Amino acid sequence: MGRKSCLGVDIGTTSIKIVELEGKKGEKPMLKNYGALEGYGYLDRVNNAIQTSGLKMFDSDVKELLKILLKKVNPGTTEVVASIPPFSVFTTLLDIPMMSPQETAQAINYQARAFVPLPLTEVTIDWIPVSEYADERGIKKQQIFLISVPNEQIVKYKQIFSDVGLNLRTLEIEGLSLARLLTSGDPTLTMVVDIGGRSTSISVCAGGFLRYSAQIDFSGGSMTQAIASGLNISVQRAEELKKQRGLVGTGGEFELSTLMSPFLDVILSEVRRVKNNYERNYKGNIERIMLAGGGANLKGIESYVQKEFGLPTLKADPSQKVVYPPNISPLVSEIGAPFSVSFGLALREFI
Repeated sequence: MGRKSCLGVDIGTTSIKIVELEGKKGEKPMLKNYGALEGYGYLDRVNNAIQTSGLKMFDSDVKELLKILLKKVNPGTTEVVASIPPFSVFTTLLDIPMMSPQETAQAINYQARAFVPLPLTEVTIDWIPVSEYADERGIKKQQIFLISVPNEQIVKYKQIFSDVGLNLRTLEIEGLSLARLLTSGDPTLTMVVDIGGRSTSISVCAGGFLRYSAQIDFSGGSMTQAIASGLNISVQRAEELKKQRGLVGTGGEFELSTLMSPFLDVILSEVRRVKNNYERNYKGNIERIMLAGGGANLKGIESYVQKEFGLPTLKADPSQKVVYPPNISPLVSEIGAPFSVSFGLALREFI
């Protein structure tokens, strides 16, 4: 089979990120192209986001931004795997007895009626086997990760991509692409904390599988707003200062970290709640934390989180699964974490 290209398109709450990977199936693909379009308007006005926490997406805004970004990136393919945010999807972890694939499908459809908040005629159901185990009575069981996407969302996304000349192959929740990128071939039970501009998503992954996902409304944008208000400066300037100084400043910069820390602590308290909830209700203890999204580039955040949780904490690094051209080697550490979802989406076509 010859070489092919695929676009991973991550439509977030405040930005659109595109990664183009090229290669052969079964081989480590190469980064061919990438680009992002980010706006700061959301920091001034809470409602000024590409997507909101409801099921409403501003189609015309997304289309216009996509057109601009595609013109800049000029990709060599129209094939797309795109993300769908956690708030547009219902997910849950089911425990059911081991049975044949046909019986499993019937059992899942039956159980979905009790869990999915919309009529099953209005959603598309998918599921992923996560693990097998024997319960305390020795009965063999399987854990299934259930995903339910409203049909209207699928139609909406297909139309958006069609209108800009792209072919949407698959829609995927962000946690699945992060699990593929960061834990494929690695059984370590990992909590991935993806800190975006308007929200933070939390995923529990191992061996390339997503086991649990949650989302909170505190984010990197919360910290930027705190700096802007505390220092009485524009949000654009606050964002620049945040990126330059991070959590490690001293002297005059110490004020910056004291403004941001309360908001980071709120995010981390929610991360702890999700961690405790997972460990209490499902089998296994979280063994490490990975930081993704733009917030992962905040200076000092890895050591801050590691100290808080007492767990190894790493910044997401796609270079384990993707080959970079030599000319962008200096940028690898900067683009890896913010583009993690896009990398994981495009990688789907090469595994």
